[in-house]
Amino acid sequence: MTEPAASAFGGLDLLSSAVVLLDERLAIRYLNPAAENLLGISGKVFADLPLAAFMGCPPALLGAFDKVLGQGWGYTGENIELRLADGEVLPVNCAVNPVDAADVRLLVELWPIDQQLRATREERLAEQQHANRELISNLVHEIKNPLGGIRGAAQLLEHELNNPALREYTQVIIKEADRLQDLMRRLLSPHRPMQPGPVNIHEILERVRSLLTAEFPLLRVQRDYDTSLPDLVGDREQLIQVFLNIVRNAAQAIDRQPASEAPAPGQITLRTRVARQVTLAKRRYRLAIAVEVLDNGPGIPDDIRERMFYPLVSGRPDGSGLGLTLAQSFVQQHQGTIDCSSRPGRTRFTIRLPLA
Repeated sequence: MTEPAASAFGGLDLLSSAVVLLDERLAIRYLNPAAENLLGISGKVFADLPLAAFMGCPPALLGAFDKVLGQGWGYTGENIELRLADGEVLPVNCAVNPVDAADVRLLVELWPIDQQLRATREERLAEQQHANRELISNLVHEIKNPLGGIRGAAQLLEHELNNPALREYTQVIIKEADRLQDLMRRLLSPHRPMQPGPVNIHEILERVRSLLTAEFPLLRVQRDYDTSLPDLVGDREQLIQVFLNIVRNAAQAIDRQPASEAPAPGQITLRTRVARQVTLAKRRYRLAIAVEVLDNGPGIPDDIRERMFYPLVSGRPDGSGLGLTLAQSFVQQHQGTIDCSSRPGRTRFTIRLPLA
């Protein structure tokens, strides 16, 4: 961000829409925080660099820039596809207006098309999650008592049996009852009261990384950390479980790919950034921490993508379908959000947690 632009347009920092200011060479003079979040770049790093250095614009938008500069007319475009530096295509609606102040000639305002859809989806998921928790809690309490009776009866029966071969059957009953009791406990675990305290997000991610590399030694785990991030207030154990569930799902998806389709090597990237002026759980925050978990696995199957946060929904035959449900519950208890985009070869989970 250049100093003249920063002082003249500092009020744009408070806008929720993304604003990019360009000079007559289409070089960046200023990005507000919403634009930095949307485009995934820093205004300080890209100040005075041409727009094309980090973003591909369609010919229609480039032509609109020329017309606005030459004729002074405003331009409004819908469903404009911007191609970011990482190859992601970002559909936006935009407005371009002429400006003549502090070396700035163009004011470009961007609205991601899926922003409202994402907000609606997050609200719907939160309501569904609350209903699921209530239903599961009631079911668990109804199941626990007869399950305990079954286990107790199997133990009594085992003591009465003289044939060791028959005791194998009672052991099956006891072990399966214990497995179901463990499942009931995990289903109720989101209801454990939070134990908040100051936590460092990178210390949590490093703990998760060490656990993952011990379980999957051939997997590459890359780190892309913003080490300037401050501590946040949260439950350390819950946050470890959030990221462990997500990265373990990714590692298992990579590990079970056929050799002919598997990437070489399988890779997971942990990325942290600051997010400014974001709305989380219907509340506006000046600062938040954004953590991305990216992997180059097969992607999430289409048939479960919309239901992947629901309980007992899993893409693995041996999966419990609780990992992402617990992750979402813990993130919501921290007043944060979790969302996912996925295609074969690139899946990205984004967790945003507010900073006080």
